[in-house]
Amino acid sequence: MPIDKNSLKILLVSTEVNPYSKSGGLGDVAGSLPLALRKLGVDMRVALPKYQSIPEKHLTDAKAISEFTVHLSWRAQKAVIHSLDAHGDGESVYFIENDFYFARDSYYGYGDDFERFAFFTKATVEMLSRIDFQADIIHFNDWHTGLGPTYLRDVYKGFTYYKNMKSLFTIHNLHYQGVFGREILWAVGLNDGYFIGGDLEFFGNISYLKAGIMHADAVSTVSETYAGEIQTPSYGYGMDGLLRQRAQSTGQIYGITNGIDVEANNPETDPSIFVNFTSETLEKKRMNKYRLQEELKLPVGKMPVFSMVTRLVEQKGLDILSVIMDEFLSMDVQLVILGTGEGRYENMFRHYAWRYPDKISANITFSTDLAQQIYAASDIFLMPSVYEPCGLGQLFAMRYGTIPLVRKTGGLADTVSHFNPETGEGNGFAFEDFVASGLMWAIRQSIDVYHSPNWDILVKNAMNGEYSWQKAAGEYIDMYKKIKKGS
Repeated sequence: MPIDKNSLKILLVSTEVNPYSKSGGLGDVAGSLPLALRKLGVDMRVALPKYQSIPEKHLTDAKAISEFTVHLSWRAQKAVIHSLDAHGDGESVYFIENDFYFARDSYYGYGDDFERFAFFTKATVEMLSRIDFQADIIHFNDWHTGLGPTYLRDVYKGFTYYKNMKSLFTIHNLHYQGVFGREILWAVGLNDGYFIGGDLEFFGNISYLKAGIMHADAVSTVSETYAGEIQTPSYGYGMDGLLRQRAQSTGQIYGITNGIDVEANNPETDPSIFVNFTSETLEKKRMNKYRLQEELKLPVGKMPVFSMVTRLVEQKGLDILSVIMDEFLSMDVQLVILGTGEGRYENMFRHYAWRYPDKISANITFSTDLAQQIYAASDIFLMPSVYEPCGLGQLFAMRYGTIPLVRKTGGLADTVSHFNPETGEGNGFAFEDFVASGLMWAIRQSIDVYHSPNWDILVKNAMNGEYSWQKAAGEYIDMYKKIKKGS
């Protein structure tokens, strides 16, 4: 759909945007949401850092269109803006180039991350007047861009060009809060008043995430359930009081559940899986399973194959999984792991793969192709998360007919319903409390259904669900319109 010159004008600011840069779900969302919104006529553009790791093929058609100096206290650094018409309907992606900050091996993990992302965020706001894109709303994402609403409110709103611009701050994971010492305020062009006055102060430090929550015109997160959970002490990580106050003063914190790119993740056409299939050709899905077992040197058979494609971190529920591993692997099952993360979890899976070589394949790496093959080939996808703001893994899994087994939290609660053998309704398995016995109960439930005539019904329920961005994109448009109107 052509972009109407009178349509909503949105700039989405993110430190990751798939396919240019991605380390997790943030990159997926920042890559696919703008595309869905542009299809609905929104003039949605995206800004991201020009990391040196971005594949050159994505930059071939990008053109340098502006260059200016960004001031952060005493330091002045040049920003070069590269524009890419990614979708053939006008400028849509802007890369912010500065080799001092972004010509590095990784996206994150540096001692000056506070300054790198302050520079990036301020440059994206400054860029708008330089390229004459008068956005209605600047949509900032996660702690890295948390200073954006502060810069817009306190630095740029004094200029006529920015007077009517609004800001939205989306929390993708509240656990990561961008906490630094108060002394860095001067380095990013702010002053100690933000600490003394409490706007950015967080337990004796300052928090970029708090800045976004405090100063944005609206706050959202990535599922309806998570929007409520983060206002409780159990999930608030010290921010719950602030979030409750914010929700009460503005009426709400928006919660919109993410979608996925259903065209790129289509078992009927995906070139990376062994055999393409549909919900009407499930025997071909089983062929994927046998091929994966061969590739991973597991015994080929009809036993249920469980899988996890995940970051190996505490959030993902690996502690309760570790408690039941021996009991679980004593059953006629197989487990396929793909991911990297904390050494203690990587070594745990290596240990069990050594002890049970016919039962578990531990792939401590990451491969996009192998991930797709696991989604397509396995039977049951484990997500026993401590918390899960939205989760995309369960959506990818269901798209490929692999049944999610989840703890009922956040976006998992919003997207997975426990299967009822009597009615044939439901698309997965869910347990309530974060305890090993609850996980084991759900595993036994899933195995019972796997060995029953109901299994194909459940698989079809999962495959025929709606996981696209269409519904979410409509909700985003409604939210943007409310923010623009100030309601």
